Amino acid sequence: MLRVAEPTAPAPPLRLPPLAISAMTATCCLGVGLGATRAALAGQRTGLTPCNFETARLATYVGSVAGVDSERLAPTLSYYNCRNHRLAQLALAQDGLMTAVARAQQRYGPRRVGLFLATSTSGIFETEIAYRHRDSSTGLLPASLEYAGSHNFYALAAFVRELLGLDGPAAVVSTACSSSAKVFGMAQRLIALGMIDAALVGGVDSLCLTTLYGFQSLQLTSARPCRPFDAQRDGISIGEAAAFVLLEPIAAAATGALALLGVGESSDAYHISAPHPEGLGARLAMQAALDAAQLPAAAVDYINLHGTGTQSNDSAESKAVAGLFDTRVPCSSTKGATGHALGAAGALEVVISAIALNTGTLPAGLHCDNPDPACTLNYLRGNHAARARVALSNSFGFGGTNCSVLVGQQP
Repeated sequence: MLRVAEPTAPAPPLRLPPLAISAMTATCCLGVGLGATRAALAGQRTGLTPCNFETARLATYVGSVAGVDSERLAPTLSYYNCRNHRLAQLALAQDGLMTAVARAQQRYGPRRVGLFLATSTSGIFETEIAYRHRDSSTGLLPASLEYAGSHNFYALAAFVRELLGLDGPAAVVSTACSSSAKVFGMAQRLIALGMIDAALVGGVDSLCLTTLYGFQSLQLTSARPCRPFDAQRDGISIGEAAAFVLLEPIAAAATGALALLGVGESSDAYHISAPHPEGLGARLAMQAALDAAQLPAAAVDYINLHGTGTQSNDSAESKAVAGLFDTRVPCSSTKGATGHALGAAGALEVVISAIALNTGTLPAGLHCDNPDPACTLNYLRGNHAARARVALSNSFGFGGTNCSVLVGQQP
């Protein structure tokens, strides 16, 4: 006779060791490097401007990075030339990050430093340009297009690997807007398994016509700077960014360095482009991050919301946050300042959360002039001074790919 086992309690979550954030950098429409980013956040300034990217003539705002077009790759790296990699190189040269990575290579060996990056469109802009120069009789793309070095998604990791001289495991994640949050979990798992000793993680996404016209066709772009959690919010502002974080064991970090405490992921697969209306997947990801760090919800001092500025996204996230946290926890979406950097948004907002903890200033959610009363959150409409120790950063992508990242003071 077949005997059915009695239900058992779920296994306790596996707690992976926290990792030190030993170096970081971010470049977006607020400026190049941490100094410019900090100053813009402190001044409650937005980097969003009316769209004038290339040939796009759309009634929307974008967050473009100055200096990308003038950035030049070394001749030995010309195979990788594209806007996305020029943006990556511009960001990597800031805040002593290359020096920190070189020191990690000396400490552990090039093969023991992993590289886990993310993008949603990679170098697609190069392919867009190539399509204008197709052969009129055959329709073939020009031979000058180096697809494998530009548009190919792994090209980002290949380029950074060669630029920095890394020789360890490398991968590129592309799960829409959660992409560069998920790389934190990938690095933490591989370090815990002993496959590597340290990892450079991050995300890069650059402006292109595909995303601008694509999101407009979905009726998701706003004709003014995006207004997360405002009652009259009507869409997103697309931005571009590159952000990187070097993760190492706590023992190797300087005293006082912030740490990656936990990562939570979920996949609710509710709809290809809309979140679960009650925020089910978002809540599962946030709870998983807390479980991974073995922290109660009350330990979180600030939440950097995904907050895109669409009606459905902000409503669902608000329900998820209110259902899990005390509604007094301060929170904000910084996309009113940076725009939505898509595949780079997760890493960018983890860095912004770390800046908030380091400076003691929680950033304002810009352009929320008329807060939506249905979103019952302690939403910061101005900068707020606070001695915060732990921050949660949310990133939710199309198809229900959700990821939450906890950073904070070392345990």
